[in-house]
Amino acid sequence: MMKILIKDALIIPMTGEHNSSGDYWLKGDIAILNGRISGVGQVSAGEFDKVIDGSDCVVLPGFVNAHTHAAMTLFRSYADDLPLMEWLKKKIWPIEDRLTGEDVYWGTMLSILEMIKSGTTTFSDMYFFMEDAARAVEESGARAVLARGLAGVAPDGEAKLAESKAFIKNWQGKAGGRITAMLGPHAPYTCPPQFLKKVMELAEELDVGIHIHLAETLTEVEDMQKAYGKRPVELMHSLGLFSFPVLAAHLVHVTEEEINILTENKVGVAHNPQSNMKLASGIAPVPAMLRAGLPVALGTDGASSNNNLDMIEEMRAASFLHKVNTMDPTVLPAYQGLEMATKNGAAVLGLDEEIGQIALGKKADIILVDFHKPHLCPRHDPAAHLVYAAQPSDVKTVIVDGKIIMEDRRVLTMDEEKVMYEAARCTKRLVSG
Repeated sequence: MMKILIKDALIIPMTGEHNSSGDYWLKGDIAILNGRISGVGQVSAGEFDKVIDGSDCVVLPGFVNAHTHAAMTLFRSYADDLPLMEWLKKKIWPIEDRLTGEDVYWGTMLSILEMIKSGTTTFSDMYFFMEDAARAVEESGARAVLARGLAGVAPDGEAKLAESKAFIKNWQGKAGGRITAMLGPHAPYTCPPQFLKKVMELAEELDVGIHIHLAETLTEVEDMQKAYGKRPVELMHSLGLFSFPVLAAHLVHVTEEEINILTENKVGVAHNPQSNMKLASGIAPVPAMLRAGLPVALGTDGASSNNNLDMIEEMRAASFLHKVNTMDPTVLPAYQGLEMATKNGAAVLGLDEEIGQIALGKKADIILVDFHKPHLCPRHDPAAHLVYAAQPSDVKTVIVDGKIIMEDRRVLTMDEEKVMYEAARCTKRLVSG
């Protein structure tokens, strides 16, 4: 494996440590050996296969997109400006019935291409035909946590649970360790308690986590109260779901008591501010969650409800949304936004021992952001620039697992034109019926 030196960069390691000047960044070098970070700061001279000039760059851990539906890039701009349940029932679910494995492969490749070019190195995906999605991850060089979406109310719910079991057995730890598998019960309104109990039995058997949508809309909360006499979080807690590692997407409508339940059970939260705004689902009480000690990460949700997979924009949206919602400009400052997009993302996916920080021994999932740009000048606070001013096109180089997968804006692991052509071809067939 290539031995790489990133030279003379401004490094934001995301360790939470400060230097003698009180800064959270340092100037220096990063050495990468055998896919891991072997030196940070002043690196001793030695032989390197590749030396990258970082003098005009800010270097930080790659972004972690904690919740998305990757292949839904195929439905970008297909069904906009609708409430969630109407959007799902009238537009998304009918077209998803026509999906093939090939569609999911090319849709996932398109999403990974977009994510790489905007600095995301790891993503958490819940969707269908996960063998094909995994193949896209393997070929692209990205890192991913994959869960086959499950709906217990569907006639083939049991069959899809068996499919999930086979997928996990076949793909857990594959692609050189870049693929992690989970179980993906869609939501309480599509997965009744008896089905969720079967999911939990399988999670225990396979020793895997659970990725679920939870408390996304008021309609969901009201429906669960009518059906079971409990709100979504209360229902999941009563069923024992939180005894497993859980990644809960959205959590828009939760009470203080429910936040305490989530905190006590160390539930990981994927906050999706732009999707929640676009679908008018509401505003998650993220500042309260963070104060309680909940690990809150950021996700884009699918491109059909965002409509992009840009984590820089997601950080900005999260910060601005919660400032205005609380009428407090000090809420969710820039560095905290970076934490949500990096180290918190790693934590909620159970990958914080390996990624999310630039530190000795961690996997080398690293991005270089070109700060030699008018909109990033002058350089007072690099975190503020990244969250409030940067653009996806500023991401210059992307490294995953110690391998350069984008250099000087050119993705090295896929043919960009072919990916866009094939994705457009798949979409044309799907929408034509």
